[in-house]
Amino acid sequence: MAQGFSREPGTQGPLTDVPEPAARKITLWAGAIALGGFLFGFDTGVISGALLYIRDDFALSSFQQSSVVSVLLIGAVVGAMLIGALSDRIGRRRTLGLIAVVFLGGTALVTFADGFLVLLAGRIVLGLSVGAASATVPVYLSEISPPAVRGRLLTLNQLMITVGILVAYLVNLAFAAGEQWRAMFAVGAVPSALLLASTLWLLPESPQWLITHGRAEAAHRGITALLGKAAAEEVVARAERRMAEDREAKKDGQVEQGARRLLAPDVRPALVIGLTLAAVQQFGGINTIIYYAPTIIEQTGLTASNSILYSVCIGVINLVMTVVAVRLVDRVGRRPMVLVSLALMAVSVFLLGLSFVIELGSGLTLLFMVVYIAAYAGGLGPVFWTLIGEVFPPAVRAEGSSVSTAVNWVSNFAVSLTFLPLASALGQGETFWIFAAICLAALAFVAKYLPETKGRDADQIDRALHRRFGSPEPRP
Repeated sequence: MAQGFSREPGTQGPLTDVPEPAARKITLWAGAIALGGFLFGFDTGVISGALLYIRDDFALSSFQQSSVVSVLLIGAVVGAMLIGALSDRIGRRRTLGLIAVVFLGGTALVTFADGFLVLLAGRIVLGLSVGAASATVPVYLSEISPPAVRGRLLTLNQLMITVGILVAYLVNLAFAAGEQWRAMFAVGAVPSALLLASTLWLLPESPQWLITHGRAEAAHRGITALLGKAAAEEVVARAERRMAEDREAKKDGQVEQGARRLLAPDVRPALVIGLTLAAVQQFGGINTIIYYAPTIIEQTGLTASNSILYSVCIGVINLVMTVVAVRLVDRVGRRPMVLVSLALMAVSVFLLGLSFVIELGSGLTLLFMVVYIAAYAGGLGPVFWTLIGEVFPPAVRAEGSSVSTAVNWVSNFAVSLTFLPLASALGQGETFWIFAAICLAALAFVAKYLPETKGRDADQIDRALHRRFGSPEPRP
């Protein structure tokens, strides 16, 4: 099993310590890979400010405004569903390069859109790349990360998503005075080009992918260059041993092959965790605030430009708390962070709803939004992306990440498309109370079924999952 370049903490052997030069190089690769996460955040966040001006230029109805926001999510669902198989076929590095090209194409379409339909088409293309990146980046990061710091490198993806959202808000603020929504979108071409350049000249292929596709010698050379011959031999030997076990199980008819493998009894607990957390992350209400923050704040009586300024505050808190989560995830662990996060989200989004029901004013509304964002960014937000890179067995990690990410985007689409109509029908405050109830239900689910994954290899995580679900444990 080659999910990283070091042993679990506390064990002895040639992979116990990662040399500092190798650690620096792995961190550099992780940062380049996480540019996909940055673009994920930028292209989902930039619409919040641009929409305030697009709606006037194109005379958009409320449904058309929701469509401009949510149509990206349709593309994201398709991109997330398709990219797992493609990533397994052509490799993680080439897949990320292809995603960068699609980002560039979508950015060009929305920047030069001359009407509503072209704008929708551009947002769909961006959605394809956003969904594909959100499924590919956690897998790639997981496969280059030493287990001792795997959580930190996987949360780097969420950190870059929040940086992307904050940069989008700052770009919106910079171009708000001139109402230059085309310039807001155009800025996304810069990180897209950097991601493409990284895949061409910087990033290596995942060792796990190389070994799985019969290129153990290439993986051996890459790991040897980083960590030495003994380390490379151990990583390759463990991976080949796991592959041999999987082949024997397939021969004996013990497991399904292909995507159907996700439904096999030994993978099912991981699938339930992945799909449930994917849905909860969105139905907890996070992207109603990310996408509609200026619109929500504007309804408290502030101007459009002031609303964008306040949304920057939300972006800053999002980023700061994600940095905190990155520092804590390999110390505190995944499970306690998710539990605390969901509890605080439930309380703060309930209070946010209350601020609208009894009209507490823009100050308290902004405060409750900030607390909610902090609770999400300090736990569920980054830890979800860490978990989908960890809970699935290596043989189905790409497919598991792909389907979990697709469910995440379907849920995102459902929430973003229905939020404004639902808020109009029930009231904005009452709609936030629905999100609070979902957070409470999710808290009960996590308390019962989610095991700790910190510092554990794939086999240990498998056994912990099956114990939680009360199902027969997989082979030792």
